[in-house]
Amino acid sequence: WPLPYKKLQILNELVNQELAKGHLESSTSPWNTPVFVIQKFSGSWRFLQDLCKVNEVLEPMGALQQGMPSPSMLPAEWPLVVIDIKDCFFHIFLNPADSVRFAFSVPAVNACEPHRRFQWRVLPQGMKNSPTLCQMFVAEVLRPIRQKYPQSIIFHYMDDVLICAKSQSAVDKTLNSTISALKDKGLEISPEKVQREAPWRYLGLQITKKAIKPQTVEIDRRVRTLNDLQKLLGSINWIRPVLGITTGDLHPLFKLL
Repeated sequence: WPLPYKKLQILNELVNQELAKGHLESSTSPWNTPVFVIQKFSGSWRFLQDLCKVNEVLEPMGALQQGMPSPSMLPAEWPLVVIDIKDCFFHIFLNPADSVRFAFSVPAVNACEPHRRFQWRVLPQGMKNSPTLCQMFVAEVLRPIRQKYPQSIIFHYMDDVLICAKSQSAVDKTLNSTISALKDKGLEISPEKVQREAPWRYLGLQITKKAIKPQTVEIDRRVRTLNDLQKLLGSINWIRPVLGITTGDLHPLFKLL
């Protein structure tokens, strides 16, 4: 759909960035879906692709985890660390035969040249099976670590990993092996999001050495934009296990995305 001048400029800039990172490639695919940009709360911009029509013809893989792991099952006062895998989707490559289904066109400013056509080389955000494929990929990376350190407890949910063990040295050994294994598969860890000390924030919960409680969540019901809806659903998703809300209950809202 038509984009105003400023957003069209931003779209071209963001696409060029993804192209330089190797996430996109030129395409001659007959598939084509709309793209647009939204502004984040921080002021930066995000590039989105509307994959609703593509998702309609995809066979859903379903969820691999029926819920989120509960830190209440951790032994009291054992040391732990929480890590966050950075941009997980962008480090998992698609089968080249599937890339053609995720093509899109980028208009030039003032129509000064023909549209440019691209397709994703990595898992696209918004594809219904991307979260499941991401979980499968990370789980395979972590499986040898679980076998190597059977006395360590490893919680994995999407791109969040919690490691707990009886001693700090055991935690450090497991952590170093985990980071090394993830990097060997092209995944990155956000250094600023490695939490080594209390309070730890994990899956909407705040963990201290003595207690676990939900993080403070603000629910803004004034939803006017897609970004507002994304933030609302993100907040609800964190408190969902505490309130007993199922993913089925949220399905009508997620369909709006």
